[in-house]
Amino acid sequence: MQPDQTPEYHTSAKVPPSRPPARRLKRHLSLPLAAVIAAGLATLAPHARAAEGLGPTDLVQIEVLDGGLTSRGTYLGALRLTLSQGWKTYWRAPGDAGIPPSFTWRGSRNVGAVSMTWPTPEVFLTSGFRTIGYHDQLVLPIEIAPERPGAPVRLKGRMELGICKDVCVPSELRFDHHLNPDAGRNPAIIAALASRPYSASEAGVSSATCSLRPGRYGIKVEARIKMPSAGGEEVAVIEPGTPHMMAGETHTERRGGMLLASTEFLPATQGTPAAIDRSHVRITVLGRSHAVDIRGCDAG
Repeated sequence: MQPDQTPEYHTSAKVPPSRPPARRLKRHLSLPLAAVIAAGLATLAPHARAAEGLGPTDLVQIEVLDGGLTSRGTYLGALRLTLSQGWKTYWRAPGDAGIPPSFTWRGSRNVGAVSMTWPTPEVFLTSGFRTIGYHDQLVLPIEIAPERPGAPVRLKGRMELGICKDVCVPSELRFDHHLNPDAGRNPAIIAALASRPYSASEAGVSSATCSLRPGRYGIKVEARIKMPSAGGEEVAVIEPGTPHMMAGETHTERRGGMLLASTEFLPATQGTPAAIDRSHVRITVLGRSHAVDIRGCDAG
């Protein structure tokens, strides 16, 4: 019952057993919250007074919004995060040095499949690191397929996330809400759904190919996307589509009608066999005018 679930992968691109040095791991991998805090205490100490006396609930609050039933018989809701002024949180792929959010749904009742629609995030550049996320507020639409149609649905769980300003503070937000099937259209949910990235067809993507080859520490990926410009300086994010791998920093370059993006997929756990299925690779292009969500890529 995790969001954006993907199946196990079976392909021939294997990861070499060697491991990148610690500096590379710290720069490119999104660490668990506890590890982030332990690793960052020394560097954050001079700025710690910025958040002194503030608990996570002073910096961010969470609530569940109701959106009623869809024509498919699913429930539409959303998690709304409200951040204190100047604070930000992260997208599902947080960038070079962000903290990825995670969710658990323990305690929920009559909840089957859960899918999320992430609104288009912003790109932040801080101290030479590029991070991706949201400021002020995040409305994250959730569509829930009940296990027993017609029976009440209780959405309960917690969200772990990082919120940052001059310092980063780990937060664990709990929620518990009985969804209202009679709720009408919620303007905040509708606006969040409307702000999602364009699909590949909506953005005029005519082709997307990915070449895979063994790298020093993982699998090197180069994507070639034939598409019109998304406006301004474009930033591409390539996600492996498997929990066994995570992506390093992505380099993006436009050459006329072709966008080139390259990264390296690194093993999430040392010694874990990993493989990539191109049909589950996800490429998001963030531009000044709009964003594009490309699901899967062909061999190339």
